[in-house]
Amino acid sequence: MSRIGKKPINIPKGVEVKVDNNNNVTVKGPLGQLTQQVNKDITVEIKDNKVMVNRPNDEKQTRAYHGLYRALIQNMIIGVTQGFSATMELVGVGYKANANGQYLELSLGYSHDIMFEFPKEIKVEVTQEKRGNPFIKISTIDKQLLGQVCAKIRSYRMPEPYKGKGILFEGEQIIRKQGKKASA
Repeated sequence: MSRIGKKPINIPKGVEVKVDNNNNVTVKGPLGQLTQQVNKDITVEIKDNKVMVNRPNDEKQTRAYHGLYRALIQNMIIGVTQGFSATMELVGVGYKANANGQYLELSLGYSHDIMFEFPKEIKVEVTQEKRGNPFIKISTIDKQLLGQVCAKIRSYRMPEPYKGKGILFEGEQIIRKQGKKASA
């Protein structure tokens, strides 16, 4: 059995989990509602305030789905109770960020500014430390969506190893490379 898949998921107070006939799992909590379609080979049961994810056989793909769907349901429960957030830092001279509602305007050293539109489920705020780098804080209840949006923003200016410039996650260390050496 999968070590992850066989663990039961506790349902905290104020959270409601439902499974319908089409294997859709819906989780409602104080911060919102999330839905996940589960593969037909995996069964999801709710007993004694716990969610159990089971599989019918030991085929390789079914074993992979077993742990995957258990982790996705766990993340849904955490999301509707606590939420998820990520903080990104813009490192570079003249790099700026400005949040206007669901839009993020980024100045990253290109000839034009980049306008990024966030999905409606995401909240964003930009802070500027005194004489420091701008920080973008992104928060939502959907962990998958958070990772996807962070990856898209990061793709506009990936961190480079020579000067350490780019869009980094807060606390991320870039391993620096040595530049060219003059030949003697």
